[in-house]
Amino acid sequence: MKDVIRLLLLFVFLSSVLLTEKGISINKNYKYNENGRIIPPADDELKLLPKDGGQLWNRLVFEKSPYLLQHAANPVDWYPWSQEAFDLAKKINKPIFLSIGYTTCHWCHVMEHESFEDSLVAELMNKNFINVKVDREERPDVDNIYMEVTQMVTGRGGWPMTIIMTPDKKPFFAGTYFPKNTRYNRKGMVDIIPEIGKLWMTKKDSILNSSNNIVNTLKSRKNNNSSVDISLVKVLDNAFNYFSTNFDNKYGGFKNSRNKFPKPHDYSFLVRYYNRTNNKTALNIINKSLYEMKKGGLYDQIGFGFHRYSTDVKWLVPHFEKMLYDQAMLVHAYLDAYLLTEDDFYKNTVVEVLEYVLRDMTDSGGGFYSAEDADSQGEEGTFYIWKTEELKGFLQKNDFEFIYDILELDDSGNCRVEGHYTNIPHFKMNWPEIAEKYSLSIVEAKKKFNTIRNKIFEFREKRVHPQKDDKILTDWNGLMISAFSRAGIILNVNKYIETAKNSANFIIENLIVKENNSKGKLIKSYRNGPSNIDGMIEDYAFFIWGLIELYQSTYDEKYIDYAVLLSEYQLAHFWDKDNSGFFFISDLSEDLIIRNKEIYDGAIPSGNSVSAYNFIRLGRILSKPKYEDIANDIFKAFSRNLYRHSAGNTMLLHAIDFIEGPAYEVIISGDLKKNTSLIDKINKSKQLNKVLIFNDSSKKIGEKFNFLESYFPGDNDTPLIYVCKNYVCDLPTSNIDEVLLNLLK
Repeated sequence: MKDVIRLLLLFVFLSSVLLTEKGISINKNYKYNENGRIIPPADDELKLLPKDGGQLWNRLVFEKSPYLLQHAANPVDWYPWSQEAFDLAKKINKPIFLSIGYTTCHWCHVMEHESFEDSLVAELMNKNFINVKVDREERPDVDNIYMEVTQMVTGRGGWPMTIIMTPDKKPFFAGTYFPKNTRYNRKGMVDIIPEIGKLWMTKKDSILNSSNNIVNTLKSRKNNNSSVDISLVKVLDNAFNYFSTNFDNKYGGFKNSRNKFPKPHDYSFLVRYYNRTNNKTALNIINKSLYEMKKGGLYDQIGFGFHRYSTDVKWLVPHFEKMLYDQAMLVHAYLDAYLLTEDDFYKNTVVEVLEYVLRDMTDSGGGFYSAEDADSQGEEGTFYIWKTEELKGFLQKNDFEFIYDILELDDSGNCRVEGHYTNIPHFKMNWPEIAEKYSLSIVEAKKKFNTIRNKIFEFREKRVHPQKDDKILTDWNGLMISAFSRAGIILNVNKYIETAKNSANFIIENLIVKENNSKGKLIKSYRNGPSNIDGMIEDYAFFIWGLIELYQSTYDEKYIDYAVLLSEYQLAHFWDKDNSGFFFISDLSEDLIIRNKEIYDGAIPSGNSVSAYNFIRLGRILSKPKYEDIANDIFKAFSRNLYRHSAGNTMLLHAIDFIEGPAYEVIISGDLKKNTSLIDKINKSKQLNKVLIFNDSSKKIGEKFNFLESYFPGDNDTPLIYVCKNYVCDLPTSNIDEVLLNLLK
């Protein structure tokens, strides 16, 4: 391993570098959008391109991913991840240059403009490598493996990710962003490429040995997952103690990094921990953090929605991209906090975030788009920042003066973005303080603010918008379906439930294989038709989560039928029959250098964690304890990781909290249409560890719910409610207050 590190450290320097160079190379042969991005040609235009006289388009022009299409006119001879590329590399004895990124990645754009659009760098890359581009959102399986390699060897990770590997996919060089020219102790592409090319030709055996060592180390790390005896309740305590120790009392969030990520499932775990222990510190962490995140620049105060993360401890200056998964998971966190506290601040945040998703991130066919870029017009954050003179130019004087203090504006700027001072709207005062300062009621103050905010929003809409990644990902749509479904039943907004149904139906119609030999197989993504990429563990786990929440909001058995179909396919093709847990990819997918399993709940929860949560709830909904056994096996499979890093597995802790209980199955028998208010009260219970099953007396019981035949409504179809704990039910009652009390025991 030392030889590997020496080889890599020859090229990789860990110093962080802030770019000052920008600029977009413009070629008269291409069409550009308003953000300076090349617009790929339509099919009929492709036929008109000359076969000789210079390459206008590389092979990425035939891909569907917006990220890959962004690079379709690079002079780099890019290939998509394909057997064609690997076969050619073997045939002509060249290593693979693998570049992994995503559409809304700021530094990916920088490296493209600086290097991949540069003719000298492209010439060097084409001479020395077979070049492969990967969209990490389309191929998280590839990204997951090579990100671990990058972190293992360099001690850091991120995007763009740069891997150089043998034709059989074994890496021997890893890093992230590299400038064109060497500067600030960071090697540049024009120096790295010839050196690696020379090493490949003169010391290939040494490189192959190093690549084998890296792969063997990776495999040994993955195989070191033997189970240990742990107390699951103790794991919950360990995670809380970590969060308590690292809590930032001043600004909220946690002090373990100079950047602050929202990581919503941490706060959802703390809500559950407070319900379990009544620990006031947990409540303080929840309230302080969720308030400060929403008040800061991390949140788009003008158009709503959360940016990806904050680059400072105050939640003020974000990386400005907006990711669908952040919106979904933060809706869950704020809903959990709302149920716990009944604070309308949390409810209003959910409403605003979902307004943003409905307005800007929802396809007419029902699916949700993936992300919006940080950049517009070649600069990060340009769409979201303000000069006070600009605001004065279109706002009336009294309107400007009203929001000047509220949004913490400053004539010289309240922060530094891209090397210059500007304003990011954010709050320091709360609404009672604002109302008192301006001698208004809180309702009047909010109404006045929103009137002015709408004027600013309408003005901002005329700006050049950040690029949207409009591919529809099965996994992220699953997260958003679960969020809309829960928001619909908790906030009594039927539009949210209909939105969730539209997305679920879109995936069911377009991304679930219906043929008998592959029935239940998911496709990864959709853009101008389904992709040819197999679904991965997160696609199954997250979409099943969405289907379960849709059943909880509609009691339409169709969604449980699909959840079971996909769960059984997942068990058949992803489950590790020797050591338990779910692999990242199915046994029918392409062979990679390792078949990975992931449990870490990072910005996005892991497929194993969400699956554990799903199987517990499916077991309770369908009265099938065998599904709960799957969750217990997942706990055992990753017990060593849980013991060492419990705070890194907070979505898995949701499942542990549920299975440890108390947890409830609430069975309601009666006419569904006549009992919506009763269901509404149960859904608003502070008890999160529950499932609702409705035996609709106006319909025939479905096959999967045959056990409900013994749960009858009362006389004259009076609804009866059965509160059960671990499949043992109390006597039925029609007293809703008694039910709500029992759920909090």
